[in-house]
Amino acid sequence: MSIDIDVESEPVGGRNQPLISARGLTRVYSMARSQVVGVNAIDMDIGNGQLVVLRGNSGSGKSTLLSLLAGLDHPTSGTLLVGGVDLATASDRELTRFRREKIGMVFQSFNLLPTLDVLENTCLPAFFAGKPVAQTREKGKGLLDWLGLAPRLNHLPAQLSGGEMQRTAIARALINDPDIILADEPTGNLDSHNAETVIQLLAKLHQESDRTIIIATHSSLADPLATMRVLMKDGEISIS
Repeated sequence: MSIDIDVESEPVGGRNQPLISARGLTRVYSMARSQVVGVNAIDMDIGNGQLVVLRGNSGSGKSTLLSLLAGLDHPTSGTLLVGGVDLATASDRELTRFRREKIGMVFQSFNLLPTLDVLENTCLPAFFAGKPVAQTREKGKGLLDWLGLAPRLNHLPAQLSGGEMQRTAIARALINDPDIILADEPTGNLDSHNAETVIQLLAKLHQESDRTIIIATHSSLADPLATMRVLMKDGEISIS
């Protein structure tokens, strides 16, 4: 079964220009009397339709980099263009629109609202974006069916397994048809079987919808599926 996700337009830049471009990208945090470098002068280009595996141990800077790419944090210095948006200079309003339209996030801790059922959690970002309720619910049902969660539409997160919660989080990340999916340690709270399932689902999503997907992880599970591998250590990267 293929996934039916609308692609209203080709991501900014087309096939011959990078969807993500960073030059000298740096993020430094001030802590008491010291400074901590989260990301250190990164130069990086990521093209449309890539499946990127961002590898590194805890504290290597992976989550900081993803926060910058998602527009959740501001660079200390350098330039960062994502989907045609200059995230280093964008206003709060522009960043909110960017996150709503361009980015889908998948977190290690799922981040599902406990009082909402599976379908409601999936549809929430689209509701916040002002999209029609009936159309959004139908789209949410389609995504959840593709992810094997049709029998769980009306279940609360507490009634789900870890793998089911993460699949719900993937559906939620897809509901607004983002150009980029950012997955921060998406298998970190899962057993080996569910971890493999989630990685295969992200790979299948990449193949069937041609989305750009970046998976930040300390695991090697996704390495064989990557079109681009980025190793991160002490805030710096090497690319293969």
